[in-house]
Amino acid sequence: DDDIFSSAFCENSGKLIDVHLFALAAKYYSLSNLGVCTPLEDVLEALKGDSEGATGIKPDEFMNNKKSHEVQVMSELVDNIANYCGIKQVIDIGSGKGYLSSFLSMQYNLKVYGIDSSSSNTNGAHERNRKLKKHWRAYQSRGRESPKTQSLEKANDRPVENEIKCKTISEELLNNANSLQNQDQVIIQDLVPSCGFTAMATPKTNTETDADLVTVTQSHETKLSEEVLPILDVLPADAVEEFSSSHYNCGELSEEEKIQRKMTSLKTKTRKSSESNIYFPLTSCITAETELSDIITDLEDCVMVGLHTCGDLAANTLRIFTAKPEIKAVCSVGCCYHLLSEQFENQEECPDQAWGFPMCQYLKDKGWCCGRNARMSACLALERVAVGQMLPTESLFYRAVLQVIIEEIYGVTKSDRHVGKTFSKSSSFIDYVRRSLKKLELDDSKLPDSCIMEYYEKYKHRMNELEAFNMLKVVLAPCIEVLILLDRLCYLKEQENIAWSGLVKLFDPVKSPRCYAVIALKNQS
Repeated sequence: DDDIFSSAFCENSGKLIDVHLFALAAKYYSLSNLGVCTPLEDVLEALKGDSEGATGIKPDEFMNNKKSHEVQVMSELVDNIANYCGIKQVIDIGSGKGYLSSFLSMQYNLKVYGIDSSSSNTNGAHERNRKLKKHWRAYQSRGRESPKTQSLEKANDRPVENEIKCKTISEELLNNANSLQNQDQVIIQDLVPSCGFTAMATPKTNTETDADLVTVTQSHETKLSEEVLPILDVLPADAVEEFSSSHYNCGELSEEEKIQRKMTSLKTKTRKSSESNIYFPLTSCITAETELSDIITDLEDCVMVGLHTCGDLAANTLRIFTAKPEIKAVCSVGCCYHLLSEQFENQEECPDQAWGFPMCQYLKDKGWCCGRNARMSACLALERVAVGQMLPTESLFYRAVLQVIIEEIYGVTKSDRHVGKTFSKSSSFIDYVRRSLKKLELDDSKLPDSCIMEYYEKYKHRMNELEAFNMLKVVLAPCIEVLILLDRLCYLKEQENIAWSGLVKLFDPVKSPRCYAVIALKNQS
């Protein structure tokens, strides 16, 4: 009851007088207590899926535990959504280094476009692919082992002999009467020399049709996929370059055989170009007005996803979803609430701007504003604090005293520059202040060490107050996050073309504090 909880504050002064009641009120208004979330298991069941996850190697050795947990859970859900909608294309907004994209591509056979505004991230995705190519043979050799007996811990220490290369078929094989059969056999054996495969082509004559040739090639590839792909669950789709007829010398083939080879190569390339399990990292800045068809030339019916899309990108992902008919579903997990733009924060008149908050008409009509301090609080992780991962009180204290110094000594109350992660690089408070002033482009020469330490001594007895204050902010964090997430859900509820939308808790909040996904499916045409 609002009246009961309001008694946590003094009616006259407005100050907090009942901390226990304040904590109860915060819990009452948290997302987990409001009953507005749809359980993940229910969503998977409705999509004709299951919550056990796909079989295969977990990506722990390629990602940290947090990222591995996020990628496995979200990719399973996205695959179920894609299957439900009958589509194979996925667009990953803010894809970063491509962890989710590559896993969706290989584990679930989806065609994924990963779009990130940072060229360094996109380059990092390509570099990750390159490194995985380099270690391809090491992963191949593990294909012989039973998944139950594999030791992922030892895999990182296993030496890699050489980068895999396709061998040139010798002239003796090319001149052999049964060259088509023998070449197919050698291709398979040379591509997977350490997997112990003995796949053989069925003997054929040189008069077999083009269709038969394609069928033979497909049967080999099918067996190769069945044997090898379980070990490739976490590799990007382009980790292995496709074999083509240009890898060997056709000089000794007859004209008829050359024509057959060319036809087979063209058909195989055409088929492979339409295969779904491909991952394309792209660099582009996404806004609410972005035309995806300008970035993706073969845009088709697709699912749009975002794993921890930063600030306004989460809001714009939902706007693009509602505006583009090709996007049939969306699964978005936002983060970095402090970077959201707010329409009513500075009372700026920009009616055409796509603000990060509020999105729904109800809050727009109310002129609702959170403010930066509230949005900063929404980023805090209550569940982590609850299990003993305490707040970095000392670094917060350093930052608070620095704020006093730059206001009183330099007269600066607002700056577009940021201190960043200076605390971890500093040896003392004096070192921290001087490093920070340089980042803020303020002259530290007029500030002696003794003056810096005077500020430190003046406020150090209030460190406990600072810790208590930040603990109250942590308790309140889920309530502010609720407001932001419900605003996004209400925005989707206001749209006429949405068949279903909901909030789903995807992740363990201790492993991944931003654990809620906004999910929506459009009406099926």
